[in-house]
Amino acid sequence: MTNTFRLCVVTSLLSAVVTMFIPLSDLSAQHYPKRELRAAWIATVVNIDWPSQKGLTSQQQQEEYVKLLDLLKSVGMNAVIVQVRPTADAFYPSSYEPWSEYLSGTQGKAPEPYYNPLAFMIEQAKKRGLEFHAWFNPYRVSMKDTMNFAEGHPIHKHPEWFLKYGGKLYYDPGHPQAQEFVLQSIMETVRHYDLDAVHFDDYFYPYRIATEVFPDSVSYNTYGKLSYPLIDDWRRSNVDFFVKELSSRIKREKPHVKFGISPFGVWRNKDKDPDGSDTQAGQTNYDDLYADVLKWLKEGWIDYVTPQLYWNIGFKVADYAVLLDWWSKHSFGKHVYIGQGIYRVGGKGWENPEELTNQIRLNRNYSEVKGSMFFNSKTFLQNKLDVNTKVRQLYAYPSLIPPMSWIDATPPQAPVILEANGTQGRGVGITWSDTVSNDAAYYVIYRFEKGNLISPDNPSNIAAIVQRAPFATQSWSDKTARKRRRYTYCISGVDRGHNESALSLPLSLKTRGRNGKVRIISTPH
Repeated sequence: MTNTFRLCVVTSLLSAVVTMFIPLSDLSAQHYPKRELRAAWIATVVNIDWPSQKGLTSQQQQEEYVKLLDLLKSVGMNAVIVQVRPTADAFYPSSYEPWSEYLSGTQGKAPEPYYNPLAFMIEQAKKRGLEFHAWFNPYRVSMKDTMNFAEGHPIHKHPEWFLKYGGKLYYDPGHPQAQEFVLQSIMETVRHYDLDAVHFDDYFYPYRIATEVFPDSVSYNTYGKLSYPLIDDWRRSNVDFFVKELSSRIKREKPHVKFGISPFGVWRNKDKDPDGSDTQAGQTNYDDLYADVLKWLKEGWIDYVTPQLYWNIGFKVADYAVLLDWWSKHSFGKHVYIGQGIYRVGGKGWENPEELTNQIRLNRNYSEVKGSMFFNSKTFLQNKLDVNTKVRQLYAYPSLIPPMSWIDATPPQAPVILEANGTQGRGVGITWSDTVSNDAAYYVIYRFEKGNLISPDNPSNIAAIVQRAPFATQSWSDKTARKRRRYTYCISGVDRGHNESALSLPLSLKTRGRNGKVRIISTPH
């Protein structure tokens, strides 16, 4: 055992002991977290984020998407939530619903020249180490009720499945055949694509319109009235069934695929329910959208919840700080990510240029809050009020996505560093090996300068996160290594569930000044 390796073991133990006596909230407040989801929503409905407009060529669509991913990666994102089924239409070839009009401009028309946007989007995200959450809107069918539907659209064959409300069309959430059809359409993508997660936002039953009654009396009288004297209870049971059933099917098909929901920011107001939040929201999940999100968390039907807390700190009727605290106390052991309303930067309530910074720092005081999702991506493209700089400052160091122990808690084996070498102008090259059977999906390379604590806990020591190559020997070049320096490198393997292995045995070296080569000080044994 080398002296460097003994130091690695001892310092790791000391770090663990010290951490035991520092409150987690203090650590979170003082340091950039090593584990934090950092995600952006990419909305496709009415071309909000991507593609920028209908009718672009396939090449233009692809170029825009790649440019957007590169930007999101550059500001620190490690995941994207992409809307792949915005209005009962598809960004992929589907056996159930037509091609989306937001691609070609005409519903049912495939991209020209042909390509599969969903397959392309997943491939490009994974190349950049970004988790891909496929975002579905389960019930929304159109943004207007005068739409020309494609010839093969199910509305032509089963008009009884659809309801008109508020100038839009919806699948009837209480019609069993409509429920089953939508479930199958979502499972089609789970089955055929390499998704990391299935994602819903806040659109279940539509937001209540004061002057209009949701027209589901026929399905209620047919399917619900006998068991549910109150129509509101029946509506909630419909959404409960849908969430529970989809969760079960996802886990049977691909147990590693997560299921997450981003609801409206208020479950219930305290004046309606003592378990509710101290808010005065005009509409709530439970009472108006018939979405009992707490039940889904309690029952374990969803893996994460992302409440849309788009209000500012101090907002009277729905204070960001109050709701953050409330959701942190109602996670039931699942992950809480916060939906951050960056599109509101500079607007009413967001006049304080530090509003977003204050929100993220406040999030980090809660151990139950595991990260953020930002709405929307166009805000980054526009760099509204220099928001990109603020986010880069908040995300100064890389971060790994928090693992979900109830899905997988077994880390991969540690990789083995083989050698290091230096070449003029190309930095320090490191190679390492991994067994073919090991399930590492990517690797974290740590670089410690002389005197640094050799520990995986500080993200400032992460030199790179590298996707696994399809062969046993992996390699990476440290192009930021400086001349005449002593460095120690360790590598860990991380599986797709983000469980991290122990560190490899360390390799210490000294870079030379004249010819760019390195002198090995100690090697792993």
